[in-house]
Amino acid sequence: MVEASNQWVVVDKPAGLLSVPGIGEEKKDCVVARVRAMFPAATGPMMVHRLDMDTSGLMVVALTPGAQRALSGQFERRETHKRYVALLDGIVAHADEGEVDAPLRLDVSRRPFQVYDWLHGREAVTRWRVLSFEVDRTRVALWPLTGRTHQLRVHAALLPPIGIGRAIVGDPLYGRRLSGERLMLHAGELGFSDPGGGGGVLFRSAVPF
Repeated sequence: MVEASNQWVVVDKPAGLLSVPGIGEEKKDCVVARVRAMFPAATGPMMVHRLDMDTSGLMVVALTPGAQRALSGQFERRETHKRYVALLDGIVAHADEGEVDAPLRLDVSRRPFQVYDWLHGREAVTRWRVLSFEVDRTRVALWPLTGRTHQLRVHAALLPPIGIGRAIVGDPLYGRRLSGERLMLHAGELGFSDPGGGGGVLFRSAVPF
């Protein structure tokens, strides 16, 4: 847990933990279950947004139905601040920063794989900037302006001029994962307006890689 109010809690999710319960007894452990155990008086759906199981970093969870509606609305209206850091597999040489505008949809024959589809995909936009070069890898900051499934992972892997052109290190779907690697994607900043009327709040989490 990073911080809590009487309406919401911000947590720093470790890589490998689900955001919501999966199917089966072995997949009941998740962010929502842990928050509910810590705050047994919490009511309502609680979940506001999700991180992929392999992604680490900041999430906000609602403790009341009213807070869940208010926070979900902020995400839908793109009123929140989200900044991620990723380590990409290879050197990004074609640009120092840019914006990826590449609509995405589910590939129903390869669930949960997402594909770029300009005609039938849902709007997906990501801003990015190179932070540093690390031997044969590139560290980048990513700002998702929309919240599609696997958006940052797909936009990183898509070839230029559409995408960044380098998959995130440790991504088994859109790149490669070597033995012992994790997905090198971390939600390092999260900002939103406190539904309790406390104004804007901003949280930061140190990148663990």
